[in-house]
Amino acid sequence: MSHTDIAIIGGGLVGASLACALAPLIERHGLTVTIIEPAGLSAPTTPQPSFDDRSSAIAYGSARYFGALGLWPAMSERASPIRTIHISQRGYLGATRLSHRDVGTTALGYVLRNRWMGHVLQSHLAELPVQWLSPDSVETITAQSTGYRLTLASGKTLDTHLAVMADGGRSGLKQQLGIEDDVTPYHQHALISNVRLSRPHQGTAFERFTPEGPVALLPLDGREMALVWTHETEALTRAMSLSDTDFLSALQARFGDRAGRFEQVGKRISYPLSLKQAREQVRGHLAILGNAAHSLHPVAGQGFNLALRGVADLCAEIEATLNASEALGNHAMMTRFEARRARDRDQIVGFSDGLVRLFGVTNSLISHARGLGLIGLNVMTPARRALTRRAMGLER
Repeated sequence: MSHTDIAIIGGGLVGASLACALAPLIERHGLTVTIIEPAGLSAPTTPQPSFDDRSSAIAYGSARYFGALGLWPAMSERASPIRTIHISQRGYLGATRLSHRDVGTTALGYVLRNRWMGHVLQSHLAELPVQWLSPDSVETITAQSTGYRLTLASGKTLDTHLAVMADGGRSGLKQQLGIEDDVTPYHQHALISNVRLSRPHQGTAFERFTPEGPVALLPLDGREMALVWTHETEALTRAMSLSDTDFLSALQARFGDRAGRFEQVGKRISYPLSLKQAREQVRGHLAILGNAAHSLHPVAGQGFNLALRGVADLCAEIEATLNASEALGNHAMMTRFEARRARDRDQIVGFSDGLVRLFGVTNSLISHARGLGLIGLNVMTPARRALTRRAMGLER
């Protein structure tokens, strides 16, 4: 049997970010940190499966946090800036443009391919005294008075003062502890791909609301953009079976010419959409982060940014607890952590879910009202600036 102060269950983007964020505490307090990752990573240099060609929108505040961790200089080498966000709805007048100029920054956020972000995180982790148990997974998790006992698939047993679930919620560990999820299905799927356009995007991201669901485009290199196209189930089946030429024609008809002509599409993948939240996201000596804690609709691109703020808040509470020479993961620490997270989480979940529901109503009068609202927001500088700062992760 072995012991570690903090056991991070899952070595994906959230788990790896947490381990990197703990580096100063490892140095100052002699903290021991262990990552348990099912993928076959003999060392933190082999790509984790979630480090694929999908892209993530990184809010300005998230980039600033990665900068504080010393990670942003490397990440920014392949980061595409978002300078403008164009929001519109198909078939009705009215649009809003959020610009970096409104808040005096060089960008509202950035788009990174998960593969590159994961590479930077793992390269940094390779230099840290963090233990990797991989390939391995947690089969059972049992509460103890001072933490948790983890029984691993390899037969090892690991005791920890603080267990952090960052495994995407697929392992069933939450259910072992009697923690259920509240799930609201949207009866939609996200179709994800990369597309190439006829002209440079100039750092503009697009959010186009249609009666069938939103279509988002995020700027990548040159004329490439990351596509997130929402479909209902039957429409998804048709879209996935189309030839590339027919797919591009259908996308053009749905999105319009605002971004230019769609000329090329890459591999298409899809996944079902729902709002999912763990009913308990902390217990004594236990924290749940990332998709294991909450899964959002991608309409506002806030999922990973919300998770990263959870990482930051957890690290702040760990540091305060260690400085006070208190027991790691004690009830008071976890209560403070949940109090820090609750307001931010509730606001972002409410905002994302509200957008889906607001723009999902097809009533003509409501559609016209939405158009007037977009026009009004575009001319009301203070309101537009407030929305921009929230999208950038600068206000909670």
